[in-house]
Amino acid sequence: MACAVLAMIGLGLGASHALAATLIVKVESVSPRGGNLRVALYDRTSYAGHDADPVADRVVNAEAPETIVELDGVAPGTYAVKMFQDINRNGRFDTNVIGLPGEPFGFSNDARPLFDQPSFDAAKFTIGTGTRTITIRLRHWFSDNRKTTPGRSLT
Repeated sequence: MACAVLAMIGLGLGASHALAATLIVKVESVSPRGGNLRVALYDRTSYAGHDADPVADRVVNAEAPETIVELDGVAPGTYAVKMFQDINRNGRFDTNVIGLPGEPFGFSNDARPLFDQPSFDAAKFTIGTGTRTITIRLRHWFSDNRKTTPGRSLT
């Protein structure tokens, strides 16, 4: 009996793993100034605000002019990506003295922020099973990093 229960649990785990997808994020316009790319994947519930935990995230070395980031084991669903190039590797999204971005940043669908991050609906995309590739072009507003202050986390 115990073997049958273990076998069913094993089948369940195998089935859920088989449904997991891989998200490949092709990041363009990466600054040659280096640092890390911090990529975070959110569902609708976790997207709002700036301090929620992502569904999945990854930190990789930034390689100009393009870096590929892979997130494995993603359940099929609707998601949005927030990301930035952490040039000084302090783990935070830096802003200048008046609060404008001090480091390159981006969102899925190349959604444009206005006074805050774009809405989930503007950045959302769907992942099924298998592999999904999206492209994000980093924005470089005021990212000369001369006078930046540690700011809130985008991821």
